[in-house]
Amino acid sequence: MKIVAIIPARMGSSRFPGKPLTPILGKTMIEHVYQRVALCEQLDETVIATCDEEIRQAAEAFGARVIMTSDDHERASDRVAEAALELEADIIVMVQGDEPMIYPDMIEAAVAPLRDNAELGCVNLSRRIESLEEYRNPDTIKVVNDLQGNALYMTRAPVPTLTAAGLTDTIALKQVCVIVFTRSELELYTRLAPTPLERFESVDMLRLLEHGRTVHMVPTDRDTIAVDHPNDVLRVEKLLANDALMASY
Repeated sequence: MKIVAIIPARMGSSRFPGKPLTPILGKTMIEHVYQRVALCEQLDETVIATCDEEIRQAAEAFGARVIMTSDDHERASDRVAEAALELEADIIVMVQGDEPMIYPDMIEAAVAPLRDNAELGCVNLSRRIESLEEYRNPDTIKVVNDLQGNALYMTRAPVPTLTAAGLTDTIALKQVCVIVFTRSELELYTRLAPTPLERFESVDMLRLLEHGRTVHMVPTDRDTIAVDHPNDVLRVEKLLANDALMASY
């Protein structure tokens, strides 16, 4: 079984233009993501998918393989699907290019269910939300699961409703940055028509859910910080300064 990671990245982020090339502790953000993903021993290859020449040049300078894609994609999953056409892989791991705190064991945890259950097509990581700020933050994608651990819905709104005890007794979960597809499920994803809620929420996985597909959620204890805005860079730098994985790359 061949497993490949694809990191989608583009310069045209509406919230933080040019963020893949933002410097963080002497390296661009996209290099941190690439180097940390590539440390996962279960991966056969790690590549970057982009439509931007600036990212291609920067990525190739630190030794990454880059696959150029269309600049028309609204969803990262569609960009990854296009890049996957050039790769031999049974399982495709998508790691967002704005997650410089990714850890290799997160990828291993997300891949494991697809190794064990041939009926699964897509797996996401999730983590419990611990602060009201994150619960209310529209940049945090909240997820509500069924009793089997499959996603019922994903939204940027604060759900579920808080209990009287607040987050202490409320099962509030967020989607985390690793999304894993079988090749067949990724190919299906990109053939499916975009859906109303996918567009409204700007959440890739809603395309699968609205078409009746299963997205299985796997919990993780890792609490990463995505770089959504310029002020997130300083927070990430402080955490990475004491991060043991940094010594590996």
